[in-house]
Amino acid sequence: MNLNRRHLLAASGIAAVTTALATPAQADSTVQHHRSALRFNANGDFKIVMFNDTQDNQNTDVRTIELITKVLQTEKPDLVVFVGDNINGGPRTAVEQYQALNNVVAPVDAAGIPWAVTWGNHDEDSTPRTGVDEADMLAFVQKFDHNVNPDGPRDVTGTGNAFLPIGAHANGAPRFAAWLLDSGRYAPKEIAGQRVEGYETWDWLRADQVAWYLSASQELEKRTHRRVPGLMFIHIALWEHRFMWFGSAEDRSDAAHAKAAVKHQIVGDRFEPESPGPFNSGMYSAIQHRGDVEGVFVGHDHTNDYVGNYFGVKLGFTANAGYGTYGMGGAAKNTRRGARVFEIKESGDWTTRMVWAKDLGVDVSAAGRPGTPAPLPAWFRA
Repeated sequence: MNLNRRHLLAASGIAAVTTALATPAQADSTVQHHRSALRFNANGDFKIVMFNDTQDNQNTDVRTIELITKVLQTEKPDLVVFVGDNINGGPRTAVEQYQALNNVVAPVDAAGIPWAVTWGNHDEDSTPRTGVDEADMLAFVQKFDHNVNPDGPRDVTGTGNAFLPIGAHANGAPRFAAWLLDSGRYAPKEIAGQRVEGYETWDWLRADQVAWYLSASQELEKRTHRRVPGLMFIHIALWEHRFMWFGSAEDRSDAAHAKAAVKHQIVGDRFEPESPGPFNSGMYSAIQHRGDVEGVFVGHDHTNDYVGNYFGVKLGFTANAGYGTYGMGGAAKNTRRGARVFEIKESGDWTTRMVWAKDLGVDVSAAGRPGTPAPLPAWFRA
């Protein structure tokens, strides 16, 4: 177990990733360049549902599970992505930690829908007690029948960084991609002898993850002879999410936002400040450079759901799905629980919208309703 895997890697590590991408066996197991289990249907449609911040212990609030189940029933997605903070720090034992994760993914697997996870800052909060880290949880989810998480590149910061190609209906050749990156946990207390106090205290994407994206994107283009459009899912926001809302790196006034809303075509709400890490990772610049990722969607800030067009790239938040964590204040606490839906065409066009628990008939009263752990899979061994 390694409690702090967030580190900068040598250039030799990046070269190793590029070599691995070029190796057919590795490509088959991690990036599936030429053939994909995920395909557009006969009408050229593909639907993704994003859940984030389900964030509960082994006694997951029953309404979180009801929300997940009703979204699956009404939307009938082709892929579900859980974008971090899938569990919280409540579990006291390894079994309880696996139960907490199992509670939220089991309904998707039981429905026979392909699904994948990436990680947030709270997913390892229980690790010092339980000994179960993100690598263990990744190995756990990969055993489910309908999970599509690859192992991810070796020697790159984070756990299970990946992209999932979505193939053409006719032949499975990649036509779209879902990128999932591990944005980490918390910033260290001190860097180079200087306290981080006063800056944002969350983690950030590291240079080797950005380099991996650039390399994988270029390799995909080389193999397919085209830039494959896609969406990127990470838990913690980029600094550019905040810049977009205000249309400025410095001015955070209502007047600045009013201008930005027009300039960047912002729709949706912001009920709390964005919480990026202390450093700008450079991922947005890399995305601009490559021109394939058309949207970056995050969670982490539970009550935000806005989306805008930031110089050609859609940046957006998804309000959280989990009833076991903070939401709006007082009696309104649970009124903004939901999920995000992406409707994608094989041509590359796509749209997105929120679906809300209250509109699906899920109770949004403020009091908690803890449940009991769902049965663990028959193959599970503690």
